[in-house]
Amino acid sequence: MTQPPTDGATGSPSSPPPGPVSPGTSSPGGVTPSPAYPAYRSPTGGRRPSMLVATLTLVAAILLCGGGGTAAYLALRDTEEGTGAKEPAAAVDDFLSAVYRERDARKATDLVCAASRDPEKIAAKVAEVDRYAAEYASPRFRWATPTVDSQNGDRATVSAKVTMTTADEKIAEQALRFTVVRKAGWRVCEVA
Repeated sequence: MTQPPTDGATGSPSSPPPGPVSPGTSSPGGVTPSPAYPAYRSPTGGRRPSMLVATLTLVAAILLCGGGGTAAYLALRDTEEGTGAKEPAAAVDDFLSAVYRERDARKATDLVCAASRDPEKIAAKVAEVDRYAAEYASPRFRWATPTVDSQNGDRATVSAKVTMTTADEKIAEQALRFTVVRKAGWRVCEVA
């Protein structure tokens, strides 16, 4: 049997040399030092992972439902109500009549394709024509039959020249170019 090393002067066991103490052993003063690396701790409770999974599932469901609703709205908003004109030139002629002769924003809105249908902008344009006409004595608007410049399947470019004449023989002209599309009949989509 081996004896622990002793201090030569007193004969009592010597203290271990300074340095790291392994976990579970005591130092000379009876205090257990903390290990150099903290011990691995397993997650407490099984609720955190299941709570995280439930939250992620809920978020995914909300996003899918919201995305589906948005897609349905975007797909259905371009649907046309009623019937458009039978030909591109007729669509432009009807639109010009609604804006310049009748000055009926609601009727003009019905003649515009769904992608460009903004009742407030159309009403503002009709009001602008109305204010312009109010500045002159007995204004009359006329135009020749609109001309189809190009047509490619369900899209056509149509031009027309609108002429305003007044009772005091003033004349003003404006050349317009329209993009019309066929979707449940021909409708005006853009005016330049």
